[in-house]
Amino acid sequence: MSTQKIYDHVTERYSAASRGTALEYGASVAKAFGYSEKELADIPKESNLGLSCGNPMAMASIREGETVIDLGSGAGFDVFLAANKVGPNGKDMLARANEIKEKHGKSNVSFVDSQITDMSAIPSGTADCIISNCVINLVPEEDKPLVFKEMHRLLKPGGRVAISDILAKKPLPEKLRANMALYVGCVSGASLVGQYEQYLREAGFEAGGAAIKDDGADLNVYLETNPDGTRTAGGTGGNLCYQAYAFEKKDLADLEGENLNEWAGSYKIYAVKS
Repeated sequence: MSTQKIYDHVTERYSAASRGTALEYGASVAKAFGYSEKELADIPKESNLGLSCGNPMAMASIREGETVIDLGSGAGFDVFLAANKVGPNGKDMLARANEIKEKHGKSNVSFVDSQITDMSAIPSGTADCIISNCVINLVPEEDKPLVFKEMHRLLKPGGRVAISDILAKKPLPEKLRANMALYVGCVSGASLVGQYEQYLREAGFEAGGAAIKDDGADLNVYLETNPDGTRTAGGTGGNLCYQAYAFEKKDLADLEGENLNEWAGSYKIYAVKS
């Protein structure tokens, strides 16, 4: 599939997800990937679309007054958590996120409409910290180096990235790699760990300052979580994650009986700009 078709599919399906996700589902997925009850209680519930694959806030060490950029902010889930930490003097980096922002009076938040491969609307050296949650894997492989170069450009010297993303543990079989439901579901586009390390290194991040760690979370939560937040073990019984993207059951037929944890994992990625 061409790069443009991938972008078109991702845009279409995530637009569908933004139009409504059951709150119980979103909370269940977030808890499965490390968010606490307190964190979920401190943000607008409607900002959580259940699209997480980790909790970048747990390693970001965000301090009051810092400027934070969230790549692929969705409806603002991690943005609003970061806003609570940076306070009124900090800044975070459309339609639904801005509506939630206005509704809850988050004046220290700005949403920028931009491809994460080219964020020229934001000046170089803007951010103390860049966070991202299950987004970079959606970028076609040939464009991913551009994302890492942009992150490096946007950070101040000594700035850091704290990313949660799906990475492949081994090369994916063709039936998984070609499944568009699984691509939009954040698995088929996953890079190998070695590729991620290469992208960080070539972008200019400190060679010894990068850490990539498997979080050990269960990726089958995407396939097995029901709208009410309960789990259906095995198969694709729940799959609200995919229902939200307006896929049909036939699009998931190849996934029946698959254990996503065999092929990919939720990873924490931390790196520093020298």
